[in-house]
Amino acid sequence: MTDSHGKHAKSDVEAEGALARLALRFTAFTEKWLPDAFGFVLVGTFVVLLFGLVTGEPLLKRPDDPAATKGFGMIDAWGIGFWSLITFTLQMAMIIIGGYAVATSGPVARLITRLARIPKSPRTAVAFVAAVAMLASYLNWAFSLIFAAILAREVARNVPKADYRALGAMAFLGLGTVWAQGLSGSAALQVASASSSPAPVQEVIKAGGHASGLIPLSDTIFTWQAIVATLIVYAVGVGMAWFIAPGEGNARTAEQIGIELKPLIGRGSAYNGQRGEARRPGDWLEHSPLFSLLIVLLGAVYLVRYFSGKNFFNALDLNTVNLILFLLAMLLHWRPWRMARAVRDGAPAAAGVLLQFPLYGGIFGMIAYTGISARLAGWLVQASNQFLFPPLVAIYSCILGIFVPSGGSKWVIEAPYVLQAANELKVDAGWMVVVYDLGEASANLLQPFWMLPTLAILGLKARDIMGYTFTMFLACFPAALIAVTLLAPHVTG
Repeated sequence: MTDSHGKHAKSDVEAEGALARLALRFTAFTEKWLPDAFGFVLVGTFVVLLFGLVTGEPLLKRPDDPAATKGFGMIDAWGIGFWSLITFTLQMAMIIIGGYAVATSGPVARLITRLARIPKSPRTAVAFVAAVAMLASYLNWAFSLIFAAILAREVARNVPKADYRALGAMAFLGLGTVWAQGLSGSAALQVASASSSPAPVQEVIKAGGHASGLIPLSDTIFTWQAIVATLIVYAVGVGMAWFIAPGEGNARTAEQIGIELKPLIGRGSAYNGQRGEARRPGDWLEHSPLFSLLIVLLGAVYLVRYFSGKNFFNALDLNTVNLILFLLAMLLHWRPWRMARAVRDGAPAAAGVLLQFPLYGGIFGMIAYTGISARLAGWLVQASNQFLFPPLVAIYSCILGIFVPSGGSKWVIEAPYVLQAANELKVDAGWMVVVYDLGEASANLLQPFWMLPTLAILGLKARDIMGYTFTMFLACFPAALIAVTLLAPHVTG
């Protein structure tokens, strides 16, 4: 018996492919050594601080000191940046809660339930979640964080032998691959809108040959080269998900991790339980859909007026996305008490954002309000030529994205340097937006900033999934680099 069992265990290990074994080793390492997401940002703060000091930035500097590169020392820059993302923090908290409310409404929950029945084996389950997550993130990155996480839970319930950690990593995959090339890509939307793109950026764009100072989406994410690059990364992502999925013998299921998976709908559902009918006149308001519908009507009229005469994608911003999610959730939940319950249940998923985003704001400040940003860009230009510039920008964007994981705000800081260098090297500015975004997205596979909402819904920690996301990075990022390098000569400015 013992010998038979030993041979069986050995055959399980041998049955795993090389990529699956690699992912399992990385996961074992991260589970043992990687801190939680909060520890990651604590360490990251002092890594950036030390980098600034080593490269010549002062620790303390008076704002009126003419010797200061940008007027601030590292500590002052950290303090100024600490609350610089406060509006963004609230927007993100609301988008998480709103996305959760939409995803747990009856109609969307039924859609997720149907989708979750499609995969039948552990391997197809992991690849399927990856494919859906990337597609959802292409449509809207914020909704995909919640939608894909809930889908992963339901898939794990239907395919109980699938590795829950791998499913969790694949639920996040869209944010590490194709989201910025999609309909909610922040950099592409910024350079296409006069109200969103700062004047210095528009001046650089004009110097590069775009007389309006803007770069339309038809010259960035909707070029055939950008679509081909996105499809390449998408295909590599799905293929890698298939190969890294561990077999039953090496998988850690939700049950083994200690996570209870309740169904989305039906008996035992965590989201669609019943509430008693109104028993007093005051309860009528909570049970009647009347005021929910009136709020939806009010918001719909505003949105029609807001988008009237505007390019839809250029006018779409986080505030508008949040309003659309809120109205959609109100409509789908129908009765106010259901909406209130969904928001209450979704609020814990935003806890990590509220705690960690101010610290990431401090990191952002140390890079944006000192000479670090310009110094990094200067190194980039010196090391580049026309052929190497696109892949070097992707690498640069990825490295910086690890420490400043905010694609839109980071792009505003870096755009003048990157686009000016592109002008000097005769590289198309629209293509550089595509390249920059691909690198920015890849950074998300290496740090847990954007993983927080997904992790909260899955009940996992960053160290549980980052072995898998790192393995995906080793394939998806090189694929992006090869694509932007080979396709660059076919882009005409």
